[in-house]
Amino acid sequence: MITATNISKSYNGIKALDNISFSINKGELFGFIGPDGAGKTTLFRILTTLLLSDTGTVLLDGLDVVKDYKKIRKILGYMPGRFSLYQDLSVKENLEFFATVFGTTIEENYELIKDIYVQIEPFKKRLAKNLSGGMKQKLALSCALIHKPKILILDEPTTGVDAVSRKEFWEMLKKLKEKNITILVSTPYMDEASLCDRVALMQNGKILSIDTPDTIINNFEKKLLAVSTSNMYKLMRDLRKYELTETVFLFGQNLHYTSKDENQNTDELKKYLEQKQHKNIQIKNIKPNIEDCFMRLMK
Repeated sequence: MITATNISKSYNGIKALDNISFSINKGELFGFIGPDGAGKTTLFRILTTLLLSDTGTVLLDGLDVVKDYKKIRKILGYMPGRFSLYQDLSVKENLEFFATVFGTTIEENYELIKDIYVQIEPFKKRLAKNLSGGMKQKLALSCALIHKPKILILDEPTTGVDAVSRKEFWEMLKKLKEKNITILVSTPYMDEASLCDRVALMQNGKILSIDTPDTIINNFEKKLLAVSTSNMYKLMRDLRKYELTETVFLFGQNLHYTSKDENQNTDELKKYLEQKQHKNIQIKNIKPNIEDCFMRLMK
């Protein structure tokens, strides 16, 4: 459904995208995962025909984003990172406007947005500027879907919304995927990677890895330890000084640790920490998550 080949884009000599290539299958829920500045928004603007790349080609459903941009906009639904609907129009007026732009009506495609729109329909007369973050999100998604697009592109749709709204949003995306809509989502939240069919991990305009979340995790070749003591700040400093330390990162209440020595056992590490006067030492083997994999790929 989507093929990008050797895409690059620079701003004032700084590369936002650095020769990236990928392909996305029809009906796939595909995630671009990475921190701010990774190049996700620039990529999405190129995919949605809003920005020209410096090099490379992009095809959406066989259509070129430069030559066929008018045709592409008819098959594309786009939800930008910032809420960009008309603040002084009501919920219903916004939806009616976008339906009219695409030559359709709310009634014609109501079944497609029903599960989403029914949650905000009681507030259909409320101005968009007076909606909560979660409600704005649902309205924006409804407007992006009202013309029944083949491809839906969502730029960090869950940033800045509460945990409940994030969960509800991903449940809505799973239902849309069942309707054979190809969905692209960008997010800085590593935990959302597991909700995608495949993900591309991005950093500094480059794709570090593309695969299923499980495969990326299974490719983590090091033994990973979760380490904690009574003094986590001192623990971080001491582990960074330890001669066998390869990586150490803070994850919640623990430090995630890998060793240069494949055969290092936890007793050796514990002995070192006892020598450094640490108390309540806890060391256990754990399974890596996507964030662990991302940090390792960055290194």
